[in-house]
Amino acid sequence: MSGSLLSLYQRITRWPAGHWLFSRAVCFRAPYFATIAPRFVTLEPGRCEVRIRDRRRVHNHIGTVHAIALCNLAELSAGVMAEVTIPPGMRWIPKGMTVEYVAKAVGTMSAVAAPDAPAVESAEGYEWPVVVHVSDPAGTEVFRARITMWLSPRSRH
Repeated sequence: MSGSLLSLYQRITRWPAGHWLFSRAVCFRAPYFATIAPRFVTLEPGRCEVRIRDRRRVHNHIGTVHAIALCNLAELSAGVMAEVTIPPGMRWIPKGMTVEYVAKAVGTMSAVAAPDAPAVESAEGYEWPVVVHVSDPAGTEVFRARITMWLSPRSRH
């Protein structure tokens, strides 16, 4: 799957509106993420950048980007990065997430997900930490997440 998702991204983003189309395809596969209307900016093994526009539907009662919208952005960017990064014989699932709200989240948010260490093929499952930094339009970090992915061998049934 990982090679096919990366291949799809590389092919489709060459087209006009390709980043939008890829983002829609991901949200079709995982519909909940459509609630934040993400736009994939960069995707390669070990790195994924996703943006969400400053819209009322992602705001909280004080007009900043809602904490859960930021968590969704972090989980989406980390998950798609994991999908194109881990060895083909492995699968992933989020096991836990810790977050820090560093500053007011105002404006378009840009999340960059990257692993702490390379993912390796293993006969046993293991934890694989991914860090996501979310910045505002000025480049100021407003949110940080550490997502523990559980990597395990794909079943051979």
